[in-house]
Amino acid sequence: MTASLKRDGRPSALRHLLRDETGVAAVLVLLVLAVGIAYPDFMDRSNLTSTAHNASYVGLMAAGMVFALAMREVDLSVGGVYALGMTVGAVCVRDGWSPWAAAVAVLAMSAALGAGNAVIATYLGLPTFITTLATAMLFRGIALALAEGKQISGMPQDHAFFRVVGGDIGGLPTAVWVLIAATAGLAVLLTRTRFGAQVRAVGSNPDAAHFTGLPIVRTRIKAMALSASMAGLAAVLALAFFISGDPTIGQGYELSAIAAAIIGGTPLAGGRGSVPGAVIGALILATVASALVFFSVPINWTTFATGAVILAAVAADSALRRLRERPN
Repeated sequence: MTASLKRDGRPSALRHLLRDETGVAAVLVLLVLAVGIAYPDFMDRSNLTSTAHNASYVGLMAAGMVFALAMREVDLSVGGVYALGMTVGAVCVRDGWSPWAAAVAVLAMSAALGAGNAVIATYLGLPTFITTLATAMLFRGIALALAEGKQISGMPQDHAFFRVVGGDIGGLPTAVWVLIAATAGLAVLLTRTRFGAQVRAVGSNPDAAHFTGLPIVRTRIKAMALSASMAGLAAVLALAFFISGDPTIGQGYELSAIAAAIIGGTPLAGGRGSVPGAVIGALILATVASALVFFSVPINWTTFATGAVILAAVAADSALRRLRERPN
């Protein structure tokens, strides 16, 4: 009897331990330890904090991207939204707006841009991949025009917005705290709310969702607006930290966000996703970038090394998933 209970209990306990995020979390820990053993300075608190800070911008985009991917959508415009948001915020502050008001305007604009992507894709019958590819170039072009192709400076550096939002709280950058809070909030939104259930249902089987009367269009608009809003939030944090607006910033961030989400367990096939996993994926990418500096890897090999780590992380996570889903 006892042996039977143990046999029955082991698979259950194993599945409980091998959660969706376990694979990528293990890769992150092993990666940090491996680099730390080779270069002890890598483990310095300042370097780890800087790495987490660097990951916060892509991490926020990846967390929002989970909702789009879970619906079988792809948002390639987040890099453009990030650049445009940072530029618009800088222009507003330079022209006399309160930085706090400029931040609210950037967030509202970002949500509207994301909703616009969904409306265009839905009512013109275009894939979001094509729609957001076009709007990404459109948004970045507007940012370049507003900034006249150059960095916007002249911000009031002593303003509380830049000191608080662009500074540290309790020894950690404010951006990291915002990432932690956003991760927790979006994880609950995806897994514990009606909206999250609708996102997953539409991604699992769009035809079934249509026949059951789920508001597919409304859900798509909300998901895409949320994705763009996270890019806008990243833009606000970047504006506060750099105290300037750069229309050329964020090149390739959309691909990094998608990669981070996929590494973290959100499949392109839709139907499910992991917000914490996506953020861990962003941390892996940032850790790789930081490690390459310590290993003095030539910049020409950076993309190769990052791609190799992405493949390794996905493979490890896939192996753990198969082990977790193994039948009794």
